[in-house]
Amino acid sequence: MSDPKTALVVSAHSADFVWRAGGAIALHASQGWRVHIVCLSFGERGESAKLWRQPGMTMEKVKTDRRAEAQEAANILGASVEFLDIGDYPMRADLDVVFHLAKVYRELRPSFVLSHSLKDPYNFDHPLATHVAQEARVVAQAHGHEPQVPVIGAPPVFLFEPHQPEQCEWKPELFLDITPVWEKKRAAFETMRAQEHLWEYYTRVGLQRGAQATRNSDFKIAYAEAFQRVFPHVTQGTLA
Repeated sequence: MSDPKTALVVSAHSADFVWRAGGAIALHASQGWRVHIVCLSFGERGESAKLWRQPGMTMEKVKTDRRAEAQEAANILGASVEFLDIGDYPMRADLDVVFHLAKVYRELRPSFVLSHSLKDPYNFDHPLATHVAQEARVVAQAHGHEPQVPVIGAPPVFLFEPHQPEQCEWKPELFLDITPVWEKKRAAFETMRAQEHLWEYYTRVGLQRGAQATRNSDFKIAYAEAFQRVFPHVTQGTLA
């Protein structure tokens, strides 16, 4: 039996992968893919306001709660997840983070990569995460970096939808029908109890992108996720 295809998701905070790519993760996992998520932080400072309003809350308790939420969500979606705990608001990534991700690339050998938009004036952690993800991709392609380990090829990189795309110079270039796994994505939403205010917002996003996907195809799609491409699409034999 051949090894399963693989995909890598690099998420700035512990909930980002759920809102923005939970459908893509669940869809590929349901088809037998191995999907691995790397959370750079727990979003403990900037994305856990509901937890901080509780009396006696501590940083470690916030991190523990956000980790548990993200692990539960990943389990629902069918993915593996790891947490680098490099902090947020502000996030900083040193060479150890780049080299760790390069190692993940070479071990996982992903067929594609998902991460954040290249710009986000509302949250500088997001473009930093995708910058680090792509820098690690380049390192993993370098023959002189740990030359005893085979380099990777050129997995395409897709940028998932930011919260306010118009302000992030992001536009949808690929729609993915996630209708078959919508209930899994919604269930993963509901593990994110620290950010309950986003549940209905991202439900509306899924419906809107589904309507747009239907408009741009011959498919009838209820829910979709949208992505922007970083590199050109390459095909052989046909454009269809």
